[in-house]
Amino acid sequence: MKSSKLFKVAVGVFGASVLALMGQAAASADPAEVDDEDVKVTVTISPLGAGALTLSVASPTAALSETGATPTVVREFTGTLPNVTVRDTRDPDDVADSAAWSVVGQATDFSDGGTNTIPSSQLGWTPAMAAGSDDGLGTVTEGQAVGTSLDSTPDVGLAASELLYMAGSSADLLDLGESAWSATADLVLKTSPTQATGNYSSTLTLSLFE
Repeated sequence: MKSSKLFKVAVGVFGASVLALMGQAAASADPAEVDDEDVKVTVTISPLGAGALTLSVASPTAALSETGATPTVVREFTGTLPNVTVRDTRDPDDVADSAAWSVVGQATDFSDGGTNTIPSSQLGWTPAMAAGSDDGLGTVTEGQAVGTSLDSTPDVGLAASELLYMAGSSADLLDLGESAWSATADLVLKTSPTQATGNYSSTLTLSLFE
């Protein structure tokens, strides 16, 4: 027992000596400031229980690639719209019985950054509920397919606002315990065979209304 106590005391003294040495080293090696940068830290704290109706998109880009259409008549490019999600975290008691939401999309003309363009009426879509978002009750439904101006039966394309998906009643959804729904769409762009080659881009704006 005696040797054990002596060992403990020895360790304690050694540890104190090391700490003292470290303190002296730090004091003698105080560095001079060379440069600095600021980081702005922000936070938004919402009222408790307020909730919100919000829209988000899984990716900010969608790429189209040419498919096996008849390029001598119409060139066709297809792709998929990233999942578009609506979330509703509001208290059902705060939502009017008549409230209903919808998501619509409208595209700008395609441009190659120069003088060449492709009208947005040549871009169409076929909306669909994303996996897990269709509860089979018809509470949330996708919009109808919208063709292009180069279809055999011409359509308006996404030159104007077109429905992606909608809810008939916000309050009913919340009463069912649902809080998030997603939709996507198959995109198709059609051009003439004489369309100037190049890298084109368009902005498809998705808007949530209630």
